[in-house]
Amino acid sequence: MVNIINDVSISLIKGKTIAVIGYGAQGRAQALCMHDSGIDVVVGLRENGPSWQKAKDDGLKVATVSQAVQNADIIHVLIPDEVQQDVYEKEIQEYMSGNKTLSFSHGFNIVYKRIVPPENIDVIMVAPKAPGTEERKQYKQGFGVPALIAVHQDATGNAKKTAFAMAKACGFSRAGLLECTFEQETFEDLFGEQAVLCGGVAELIKAGFETLTEAGYPPEMAYFECLHEMKLIVDLIYEGGISRMYDVVSNTAEYGGRTQGRKIITDETKKAMKTMLTRVEDGSFAKEWMDEYKNGLPNLEKMRQEEKNHPIETVGREIRSMFRRKD
Repeated sequence: MVNIINDVSISLIKGKTIAVIGYGAQGRAQALCMHDSGIDVVVGLRENGPSWQKAKDDGLKVATVSQAVQNADIIHVLIPDEVQQDVYEKEIQEYMSGNKTLSFSHGFNIVYKRIVPPENIDVIMVAPKAPGTEERKQYKQGFGVPALIAVHQDATGNAKKTAFAMAKACGFSRAGLLECTFEQETFEDLFGEQAVLCGGVAELIKAGFETLTEAGYPPEMAYFECLHEMKLIVDLIYEGGISRMYDVVSNTAEYGGRTQGRKIITDETKKAMKTMLTRVEDGSFAKEWMDEYKNGLPNLEKMRQEEKNHPIETVGREIRSMFRRKD
């Protein structure tokens, strides 16, 4: 872990133009942070699309993707994974000459060879481990969020220095930088989302809610117990690890958690996790997801609707409306 400021310099990218492709949460945060660090940034967008005026209002230069790429030294691709290949082939690829750097914040399209850059350019990754809103908030407060740094191709000999410079310009080096490979970042990221952070947590919450309500307990109480209080526990774990959480909760909660939790996360659960990891590593999940996208997202839309109509979501909307101040 590199947890320093002085050992990382932005001098290598001073005077260069960075084209940030996309202006979602990550695009906006990273573009603004680099701009505020004195880097020449242009945002590449669909002309007059929903983000075009927003980026202009934020004080940034805006151009079409092809125009931004043509005039930039570093192309930082921050649009969704599923559209990157199409945009790259139509608007980026022809302008990727040997004096340019292609950069990402996630390795999906490089690892699964959906984008195959020419061999004579640098290909790097600067991947913050936080949502864009948190990145921007921490930067403005004089700190930053940690990030992963990776090099896929080093044609110039300066690829790593460029990645570190971009990380410093975003404020990430203030918190800490960890070097890895594109494969490590991609595989761990997808696995974590599926098994723990998104899929695992969401299904655990719903299963707990359903167990209580099916046994006759009030859904409002089940919501508080299985969803609302999750944030309190996660905040404690974030603050000081699992041990910190157990230090703060009651002895009853600690004993119950330590003795019963393993009955939920069993050897069978870990076997399922290993299967998930294998499907990420061998490309099966990527193929499934890209096929879903090409077919118009029918399964995803069905799951979204089912989730929206789940009782925990219905009860949650009612309870959260009670929290809003009426004054």
